[in-house]
Amino acid sequence: MKAVRTLSAIAALLAGTAAHAAPALPDTILFGAAYYDEYTPSPRAEQDAAMMKAAGVTVVRIAESTWSTLEPEPGKFDFTSIDRTLAAMHRNGIKVIVGTPTYALPTWLAKAHPNVLVVRKDGPARYGPRQNMDITDPDFRAAAERVIVALIDHVRDHPAVIGYQLDNETKAYGVASPRVQAAFQQSLRQRFGSTDALNKAFGLDYWSNRINRWEDFPDVTGTINASLGNAFAAYQRGLVTEYLGWQAGLVRAHAKPSQFLTQNFDLEWRGHSYGVQPDVNHWQAGKALDVAGVDIYHPTQSALSGAEIAFGGDLARSIRGGQNYLVIETQAQGFPQWTPYPGQLRLQAYSHLASGANMIAYWHWASTSAGLETYWKGLLSQDYAPNPVLAEAATIGADLKRLGKRLVNLKKDNQVALYVSNTALTGMDSFAFVTGDKLKYNDVVRRLYDALYRQNIEADIVSPDGAADLSRYKLVIVPALYAASDAELAKLNAYAKAGGHVLTTFKSGFADENTRVRASAQPGGLSQAAGVTYSQFTVPQGVTLAGDPYKASAANAVTEWQELLQPTTASVLARYEGGGWPGTPALTRNAFGKGEVEYMGFLPTPDLAEKILAEASDRAGVQHPALHWPLIQRSGTLTDGKRVHYILNYSATPTGAPLALPKAHDLLTGKAIAAGGTLDLAAWGVAVLAED
Repeated sequence: MKAVRTLSAIAALLAGTAAHAAPALPDTILFGAAYYDEYTPSPRAEQDAAMMKAAGVTVVRIAESTWSTLEPEPGKFDFTSIDRTLAAMHRNGIKVIVGTPTYALPTWLAKAHPNVLVVRKDGPARYGPRQNMDITDPDFRAAAERVIVALIDHVRDHPAVIGYQLDNETKAYGVASPRVQAAFQQSLRQRFGSTDALNKAFGLDYWSNRINRWEDFPDVTGTINASLGNAFAAYQRGLVTEYLGWQAGLVRAHAKPSQFLTQNFDLEWRGHSYGVQPDVNHWQAGKALDVAGVDIYHPTQSALSGAEIAFGGDLARSIRGGQNYLVIETQAQGFPQWTPYPGQLRLQAYSHLASGANMIAYWHWASTSAGLETYWKGLLSQDYAPNPVLAEAATIGADLKRLGKRLVNLKKDNQVALYVSNTALTGMDSFAFVTGDKLKYNDVVRRLYDALYRQNIEADIVSPDGAADLSRYKLVIVPALYAASDAELAKLNAYAKAGGHVLTTFKSGFADENTRVRASAQPGGLSQAAGVTYSQFTVPQGVTLAGDPYKASAANAVTEWQELLQPTTASVLARYEGGGWPGTPALTRNAFGKGEVEYMGFLPTPDLAEKILAEASDRAGVQHPALHWPLIQRSGTLTDGKRVHYILNYSATPTGAPLALPKAHDLLTGKAIAAGGTLDLAAWGVAVLAED
């Protein structure tokens, strides 16, 4: 088995997986949890299924972490727990998504083949944690194929099974074994042809890193060359794409055509879901799926803002070109600091639906009594008894039983796009731009996304690796596009020239797709469209915008990064004050063709970012509600053609929300809302308003 493939082979594999019969995707909102019969103190699937049915649960996910139970020794399978779960769920009308159990290795596999444990730059992983395997290893692939085929063949004809989850939050796990590095070297050889071309593209003459013969290619884990390091990071992302494509092909060969394939992609983790995932190209990996899935975890209690829910959902919706998605994991109780206040579970659920989710599933049904995640609470605690969280979940289940078919497949028609890039992410994060290495790519992304979110300007999250058509947007916001090809920059310029509005930030266009800084006026290929250049930058100290042009008061501050802009054809919107360069342009706007390009040479404070983006949105003709966080309004079109508006109160204070809407009624309560009326919301309250 050839487990490590070239990137061209990955593309061919994905083309093959796309040619299959269309599966049956959910026609109602699914509501459920992960369920592990294997983890319960004693078999209780019937009792749990009955409790689920009473709570309105309609789907469970099973099996993805139980390989050692399913296959206690090589080639010997025990599906007792699977069969017990399927039977209990089916008797209670609950559908099942079966996970391939390949992200947690059985002891016998690690013992028989120690090589299946991933070799990272700091050496081989030890057995114990999950996700410690080399997804390219031939022995791992052989064992994974055996258990996947046996499991799918066993469950495919069961009437409860509607789909499959491939692996779990898959990544390459830092794999850097000699075999993988040799395959990476071969991919570079195919791409560049000669070491001279490679050296030139990556700037390897620096510090004598030049490679004069392919035979002398070094171990890349110690490289100080960002081009080489980021090329390897992209290759590792490609391994994830290939691996999920391999699993997709395997599962499709054994599943029923009506059963769908998904994967629970996760986001960059900072104690909760935060930003664009650096280790997976979601847009490329998502091509092998029938529907994208996502895991979204977020702060709760007084820290609940909804921003992480919205960001994760908007990103997941973009993975397959605007298709609705499945929330495969989110918290019910979760960490102790996440135990939701009364009302928050409902608010969180409808927040997911407001971004276009077609499923909400909790991790997990019941808290485990052993293992690393003992104190990660599910809908139930370790006593398996009813509790206030389950009671609140039951209200959601009851609503969705009544409204699920109407709310499913919400169509979003956002006028703003936030443009993100894995290449820019790894490129920017290769360097410590700020003392202490504080400023990361996702910090810039979230600063701008959150500024939009808090003032109810909805945005799609698009990627150069996705299928997004920029021409459908009135405004495209480009945070820190540090590394990008000339062709990619040309597409952004063409969008503006054709009449679009672009707002781009510092560090955009700085380096090419190989993370080599452009030897030209910055911001590289964007300089003509932006009408501005610069050659100097610094870390601001006590710098503001002169005259407080955006009326930001105490929030009028330049943070983290400061480029000293020199307009060529652009108009100056704001200048720096304080520091060593008072009066230097900080923010510009340039007419370009039929459109406009704004260039922001600094990172604004959150409040200042809101005001800058509000002006840009208004100028682009973006329509949005006048509400501001903690009142959030997210809208779309139902399958019956009616407009629907989710009104969300992220506050412990009851409030009245003034609405600029036509006559509507609340689908949750049936209450009529007059045109232009005020909606009363409870603390952590929610309403779903369908226009009449």
